[in-house]
Amino acid sequence: MRIACWQTVAGGEPPRTRLRAAARNAAEAGAQLLITPEISLTGYHLGPRRLRDLAEPDDGPMCDEAAAIAAETGVAIVFGWPEADGGNVYNTVRLVDGGGNALATYRKTHLFGDIDRAIFRPGDVGVVQAELDGFTVGMLICYDVEFPESVRAHAVAGTQLLVVPTALMKPWDIVARTLVHSRALESQLYIAYVNWAGSERELEYCGLTRVVGPSGHALHEDVHGEQLVVADLDATRITKAKQVNDYLADRRPELFP
Repeated sequence: MRIACWQTVAGGEPPRTRLRAAARNAAEAGAQLLITPEISLTGYHLGPRRLRDLAEPDDGPMCDEAAAIAAETGVAIVFGWPEADGGNVYNTVRLVDGGGNALATYRKTHLFGDIDRAIFRPGDVGVVQAELDGFTVGMLICYDVEFPESVRAHAVAGTQLLVVPTALMKPWDIVARTLVHSRALESQLYIAYVNWAGSERELEYCGLTRVVGPSGHALHEDVHGEQLVVADLDATRITKAKQVNDYLADRRPELFP
């Protein structure tokens, strides 16, 4: 499967107005899946009041528009938005297929500091998956991937491609440069970690979007600024990695609480 990761610059016009161009570029590059950053339809660090005002249910206009773009371009899309559900707001990501049909929806389970906790409720489902073009695709959001249990649960459940929309800010470059690689290696799956670039209010984003293979190596060079990163995934690389050293088969979960 060929995927495209849209690292876009925060600020300026609403990000969802740029999504159609990104999806068209992904289609022209031959990608079957476009992955976008955390809360990509509105922007991440807009403040609690602004995000609450922008929040919509999962059948609202923003999700409908993103699904229409997927159907128009024939490219599956992973996008995020502030989801309103009753009196709560969740940090949510959705995968739609190339026909615009919703395949899976995931709410961020690990909230990061006051930035998240001031507005969002945590989700309560750890592993959300869907089948897409022969791959089992799982979803986490940003801080979730920093917990090894989250990624390992996906690996045990059979996730082959773990997509992680993020809003990683400086000075936490080590998460992208080191931790994401370790997670892919120890759980022997692909991770697509897709970040913002530029700045939002007082935050400066790291960029450093990356696609990491099951051997723990990135499939491309470091990414800065506005870029569409295209990578080809081969499920046989997961099999080969396990033939060298099968962490899942060799672990002894009965020893640990």
